[in-house]
Amino acid sequence: MIAAATRGGLSGPRIVLSLAVLALAIPFVSRSRAPTVPDMADELPASIYDIAVKDIRGNDVKLSEYAGKVLLIVNVASQCGLTNSNYKELNVLYDKYRTKGLEILAFPCNQFAGQEPGSNEDIQETVCTRFKAEFPIFDKINVNGKDAGPLFKYLKSQKGGFLGDGIKWNFTKFLVDKDGKVVERYAPTTSPLKLENDILKLLGIAS
Repeated sequence: MIAAATRGGLSGPRIVLSLAVLALAIPFVSRSRAPTVPDMADELPASIYDIAVKDIRGNDVKLSEYAGKVLLIVNVASQCGLTNSNYKELNVLYDKYRTKGLEILAFPCNQFAGQEPGSNEDIQETVCTRFKAEFPIFDKINVNGKDAGPLFKYLKSQKGGFLGDGIKWNFTKFLVDKDGKVVERYAPTTSPLKLENDILKLLGIAS
């Protein structure tokens, strides 16, 4: 190649420069032409009803069991500044609308300031005795990162958040209609009772 470059009129520093540019370009071209292999592990389900989760006791639960229900899905924590008000208002919503087709699904998560540190047994005891919650509590999971549960990966893919899709804090809320469509996402600071009109619309109840 050097001889060819010399015959072509390149010599000395110009040959060195040309070779350096070529050396930099080859790996770039190779990378750009490399076929993209899809990561099957990150493929999202076609429907929320294709997802299975575990309850607080470790039992498998297919979300298809909730088909035809309006779902309010929340990542919860027992030691957050938002805990008392959120559990109180979630209880109010559940008491009012559980017989009309609303289900609240709570997923403990310890990713935000370590505010859900206990075991599943500890969480269940706290939720049932301190907060008197009667809606389903599920297995403690991650909601962000590569180890995030499939459900929250799916929810985030359907409704992105402010400044990125990641869950920002405890008590982010997702509202799902009777057909399994994720229709709304609410910030952690949004009071559950402020969701009441949206829930009524999905339930088909006049407010």
